[in-house]
Amino acid sequence: MIKFLLILILFSTCSNSENSGQDENSSTSSGETLIVYLSRTNNTKVVAGLIQNKVGGDLIGLEKENPYPEDYQKIVAQVDRENEEGYLPPLKTKIPDLEKYDTIFIGFPTWDMQMPPPMKTFLTENDLSGKTVIPFNTNAGFGVGQGFDQLRKLCPDSDIPEGFSVEGGYEKRGVFLAIEGEREEEVSDQLDAWLQKIGPL
Repeated sequence: MIKFLLILILFSTCSNSENSGQDENSSTSSGETLIVYLSRTNNTKVVAGLIQNKVGGDLIGLEKENPYPEDYQKIVAQVDRENEEGYLPPLKTKIPDLEKYDTIFIGFPTWDMQMPPPMKTFLTENDLSGKTVIPFNTNAGFGVGQGFDQLRKLCPDSDIPEGFSVEGGYEKRGVFLAIEGEREEEVSDQLDAWLQKIGPL
């Protein structure tokens, strides 16, 4: 009888321990890390997915209320006007529970050597004060331009570590999704080195 009670107590203890682990995992999956990105040719989307695979968290792609035109020259002209006028295009994407995230990755391509207007909208409409805001970027080989500096100005009260920038597609020359296959593996390795450099999240 005593032996049976000991076995019962032991089983109960193990079962509670397993349940505790499941609760911890479920709370982690709801997460304190968010990855927000804007992508046209899917290169930034691929990098965002790689980051999620490495650090976890929730992944959200920004969408405008009125999508940009598909024609490259038309979108270039529209973005030029928006940048000159300081116009912030309305977003279809809303994140009502943004306050629960402590760490937010912000990913965008370089457009007109700047941060794209929709990402400016997101950072203007949402207060990220006190959060760790980590920028990442894809570009056509000309770098991030003013993008990271603009992010710092739009998030003056956030902790902003060194950003990550990598060459992606070159839409003007008809090169769209470039970060795939072996190139995706190379970028993944570069992300590992960057994440290790900026330290624990």
